Amino acid sequence: MTETFPVPTPAAWRDLAQKALKDRPIESLVHLDADGLAVLPLYAEANGTGALSAPRGSDADERAWDLRTRVEREDPEAVNAAVLADLEGGAASVILSGTVLDDSEPLGRALAGVAMELAPVALDAGLRGPDAANALAVAAKGSPRARLMFHLDPISAFAGAGGSPRSIGEHVSLAANTAARHAGAYPEATFFLASGRVVHEAGGSAGQELGFAAACAIAYARAAVDAGMTVEAALRGTVLGVSVDAEYFDSLARVRAMRLIWASISRAFGHEMVARIEARSSRRMLSERDPWPNLLRLTAAGFAGAVGGADAVVLDGFTRARGRPDAFARRQARNTQLVLMEEAHIGRVDDPAAGSWFLDSRTRQLAEAGWAAFQAIEAEGGVIAALKAGTIQSRVATARAATVAAYEKGAAHLVGVTKFVDPDVREAPVEAAASVTVGTGGDRCESLSPVRFAEAFETPETEMAR
Repeated sequence: MTETFPVPTPAAWRDLAQKALKDRPIESLVHLDADGLAVLPLYAEANGTGALSAPRGSDADERAWDLRTRVEREDPEAVNAAVLADLEGGAASVILSGTVLDDSEPLGRALAGVAMELAPVALDAGLRGPDAANALAVAAKGSPRARLMFHLDPISAFAGAGGSPRSIGEHVSLAANTAARHAGAYPEATFFLASGRVVHEAGGSAGQELGFAAACAIAYARAAVDAGMTVEAALRGTVLGVSVDAEYFDSLARVRAMRLIWASISRAFGHEMVARIEARSSRRMLSERDPWPNLLRLTAAGFAGAVGGADAVVLDGFTRARGRPDAFARRQARNTQLVLMEEAHIGRVDDPAAGSWFLDSRTRQLAEAGWAAFQAIEAEGGVIAALKAGTIQSRVATARAATVAAYEKGAAHLVGVTKFVDPDVREAPVEAAASVTVGTGGDRCESLSPVRFAEAFETPETEMAR
C-alpha cells in the first residue's frame, strides 16, 4: 500500500507559528529589504507568483559555467606565470588588470602560451579601457577565433572615481568606436560590461544595482549603434555584470532577475536574445580583522552565482579586505569553484530555482524593482545625466543607511564580526599592490565610493564594547 504524507495548509502553519511566537504577532516574521520589498515567512500557491524559468544560455566548454579568475600583478612575466597556473589549475578564463594592460608588448608577454581561442581573456581597465582593448587586439594577433572580452565600462569607472579625464560622453563614444573597430576582426569577442557592481559596492540595493546595469546596457547599445555597429552586434557584444554575496537566496534571484530584465531590453530593441552574465563576489561583505570566515561567504556567493545561472563566476580572494590576494588566496578562490562544480555537482540541474514559490516570487520582485529603478534613471535623462545630478547617489545612500541600521540594531549579522567573533585571529598575508590614479579634469559627479559593512565593527572601540 502506498502511504502519502499529509499536506499542511497555510492555516495550519499559521496556528503553529503563532504558538511558537507566543506574544509576538505573525506580522513580525515579515522582513522589508533595502528596496522596501516584503519578504514573507511562507510562500505557497495563494501568495506566490507563477512559475518562471531563467536558465543560463551558454555551456562553458561542457562545464555548467565559466570559472573565471582575476590576475592583478604588474610584471608581465609574473602575470604570465599566474595566468598559466590558474588555467592549468582548473580556471577556464582570466580577467587582467594593472599596468600590464598599458601596451601590447608587455601584454603579449603576459599572455605568452595562452591559447585565446580556448581560454577567454577579459580586461578590467576602467577609463583606460579603449587603450587596453587595442593592446589586447594586437596581442591576439588577429586570430578571428580569439575569445576576447574587452569589458569596456567607462560609466562604472566614472561613477566610482567621481570624475573622468575628459567628458564621460567622450569616454563612452571612444569605447563604442573601439568596439566597432574590432568587431569585424574578432567576431567571437564581447565588448561592453554593463554592470551594477559599483552601486552594490557603494551599499546600494538589489533593485538599484539591476537598474543601473540595465541603464548602462542601454547607454552602451545606443553609443555602439551611433559608432556604426548593428543593434544585434551591440547587444550580442554586451556582458551583464551582477554581484553575488553571502545572502545566497537573494543573490541567485538577482542573477535570474537580470535575465528577465535583459529579455525585456533586447525585445524592445527588436532582437531578443539570451543574456550573458558575469557574477562577481561582493567586496562589501568581507571582513578584514578576521579574514578566514570570508571563505564561507565566498563559497555562498559562488553557490549563488552557479545556481542562479551565471555564465561566468569570479570569486575574490578571501584576504581582499586586507589587500591584494596572494597566490594562496587566489588558489582558494579557484578551488572553491572547483569543489562546487566537480564535487558538489552544482550546475548539473538547469535553473534549479525554478518552481520554488519563494525563489520565483523573489526573482520577479527583484526584476520589477530593477525595472522600476531603470525607468527612474531613464526618466532623469539616462545614467550619465542621473549620475551628474546625484539622484542615483542619493538613492544609494538611503539604501546603504538602511543596511547599516540593520547591522547596528542586530537585525542582520556578519559571522565573525558581529556574531561568533574569534578572539584569536590567525594572520593571512597579502601582496603589495600598485596604486592607480584616475585623472578627473573632465566631468565630475559625486563618487559612489565602496563601503565595507564590517569595518564599523572592527575598530578597537567596538571590539572592546563586545
